[in-house]
Amino acid sequence: MPCLIVACGNTDRGDDAAGPLVADRLRALGIPVEKRTGEGLDLLESWSGAESVIIVDAVVTGAPAGTISVWDAHRAPVVRDLFRASTHAFGVAEAVDLGRALGRLPKSLTIYGIEAARFEPGSPPSPPVLAAVEELASRIAKSLEAEK
Repeated sequence: MPCLIVACGNTDRGDDAAGPLVADRLRALGIPVEKRTGEGLDLLESWSGAESVIIVDAVVTGAPAGTISVWDAHRAPVVRDLFRASTHAFGVAEAVDLGRALGRLPKSLTIYGIEAARFEPGSPPSPPVLAAVEELASRIAKSLEAEK
């Protein structure tokens, strides 16, 4: 199975649209992407059987809006507080923790976070997040091409 890409977020909550917007850009390039809300049990199910998974979501680390961060879920813990933009009590970090505990993490699990700053319902994504969406979609597309 090729790399599974899962984009999380809510297109109606400002910068939380980062994941779905990356998904749209990748799909425009012919790369399949699953859009998910970021609910943890749904994520566990989505990557079941996949060997390589990329997750894209909005994060809040304290960095400037639009900053792109990357985590290898096998090398370092995924800190829950970074994904506090989610409306789910059980989200990306919890899914990784549970997957690790159950032995259900894919062999490769890379998480890309785009630093978000605003989450007001109905607001558009900020310009720095929109720029990061373009950069990250390009970066992921190039990395997938290099793996072929």
